[in-house]
Amino acid sequence: MRALVTGGCGFIGSNFVRHLLSRFRDVQVLNVDLLTYAGNLANLADVEKTYPDRYTFIKGDIAEKDAVFSWFDDFEIDWIIHFAAESHVDRSILGPDVFVRTNILGTFNLLEACRRFWTSNEESLLRRRFLHISTDEVYGSLPEYQYSTEISPYDPSSPYSASKAASDHMVKAYFRTFGLPALITHSSNNYGPYQFPEKLIPLMIHNALKGRVLPVYGDGRNVRDWIHVEDHCKALLAVLRKGRLGENYNIGGQSEKENIEVVYLICDYLDERLGFIAGRPRKNLIRFVTDRPGHDRRYALDTAKISEELRWHPVVAFEQGLRQTVDWYLDNQPWVEDILDGTYMEYYQKQYGERLNESQK
Repeated sequence: MRALVTGGCGFIGSNFVRHLLSRFRDVQVLNVDLLTYAGNLANLADVEKTYPDRYTFIKGDIAEKDAVFSWFDDFEIDWIIHFAAESHVDRSILGPDVFVRTNILGTFNLLEACRRFWTSNEESLLRRRFLHISTDEVYGSLPEYQYSTEISPYDPSSPYSASKAASDHMVKAYFRTFGLPALITHSSNNYGPYQFPEKLIPLMIHNALKGRVLPVYGDGRNVRDWIHVEDHCKALLAVLRKGRLGENYNIGGQSEKENIEVVYLICDYLDERLGFIAGRPRKNLIRFVTDRPGHDRRYALDTAKISEELRWHPVVAFEQGLRQTVDWYLDNQPWVEDILDGTYMEYYQKQYGERLNESQK
């Protein structure tokens, strides 16, 4: 089998590439990534050495139609696992244009390539799969004790979630209209190794380690469900191999936490491992900053469908996985420092600097 993984140098994509190659000896992986700020070749340096005959990397842009079609010309692709996306809500508020280009146009280009190269041969179509990785954010904010199912209406709040909702609809349309063998997954918040430090957990780990301010939006009581990236990768493989075509599957960790609770856990564990910083607990570094526009209060997924149909369940308990994640970042500080270049720091100052100043007025 030949698998095209888009965005395979990102956080979840790189973990999935490693998982896929380690699980199956008869799978070859073509990883296409544009290597924007969150894509990092270092995430798969070990894979290139371990699987030189089964792993190929191409720097490419899914929003360039000619480039996408050339990959299908050069490689007989059986599976597409489509991670490539602009994915950070804060960045979508600062500049939504690239989210429309990558998330909507890029997905459309991949679907068009599949339509041209796959649907002409019904026999070969039987073994092919297009797995579109989406997010729980398309369902919008939920009140307490309610959960999004696979048939819940979409209610996106940010340019990011709106662009993902649009790409979801396009994938579903290509299944219904053209018979494309497509599947869609919606996952809750991922955490684990190789996550770019703009997201909550790695950002707090890095700042708390350095004794820097820990900026928390609003009152910190926004609720997210957390899933370890290894659990997510196992779920994706189950959907890819056994999922019903044309269906959506929710993938959640069943670990709802308020943001402030997650930050407290990180601070406490770092204090436990390294001692206080400047003689004070790291919780003293927390600063509540002006909330971002359209900040959804709570996401939560009903995962009964994937549990009943595919017998998948998350196995990594959040507190255990969080400690493992903190340990990984502590043990891989050179990786962290290498990616925190001037571009990221410029973004960080723009995103949090003004809010920190406002909170202190």
